[in-house]
Amino acid sequence: MTRLVTLAAGLLALVPALTSVTVAQNAPPPSTAPSPAETNPLPTTTVPDTSKSGPDPAAPAPQQVPIPRPAQSGAAQTVTPPPSTLPTLVTTPGEPNDVDEVTLPAKPVAILAGSTKWDEARANLRKSFKTIGEALAKLNLKPSGRPIALFTKTEDDGFQYEAMIPIEAAPAPGAEGSEVKFGSSPSGKALRYKHSGTYEEIDGTYETLIAYLDAKEIPVQDRFLEEYVTDLGEGADDRLDINIYALAK
Repeated sequence: MTRLVTLAAGLLALVPALTSVTVAQNAPPPSTAPSPAETNPLPTTTVPDTSKSGPDPAAPAPQQVPIPRPAQSGAAQTVTPPPSTLPTLVTTPGEPNDVDEVTLPAKPVAILAGSTKWDEARANLRKSFKTIGEALAKLNLKPSGRPIALFTKTEDDGFQYEAMIPIEAAPAPGAEGSEVKFGSSPSGKALRYKHSGTYEEIDGTYETLIAYLDAKEIPVQDRFLEEYVTDLGEGADDRLDINIYALAK
């Protein structure tokens, strides 16, 4: 069950180095003076046993120290995008694995409404933010906060949303394009819960949040706000930080 379908059901219910010792052939007689190998030893990943003249076949193999190696091409990787310098809606950081009561300020935002199938959500949200960014560039406006998305209606095969990017101030009337509009972000009391992981894993975070709301019998709106502290990348294994806000009734 997709996360927003789960949300709708929960809200309606609301009773919710490898080394070895090598013996040189025809070695010179022993000397009391230290050898070059003793005074300038080669770097090793194991400690050699100098009490024996050669390896003991009956002795266990020396334990090897793992050597970091680059990931092979095509192997699954988890990538953490670099942190952004743009502020979040609530600048005070939340506690990990905890729900925070916050107050969302009303921010001027550029808005692009859209709809998407569930399995295309991340790609379409990313396209929406790109479209907004291009519109802001034409108007010489700069983002003043992290991208956010308000989920306004859920259906069996998808959902409707409003993608938003905060700005310092709305432009003068008439500057709007055919798609991008300007308005204010949702404001007021909200409960914030942080998701850290891939976008495909966010359903589990929503389930945890809904269980909390049910247990505490906290009524909230059937609209949720996501704030992308890290950018929505194209890789399915990208590790993201996303603030989820449940808007209070």
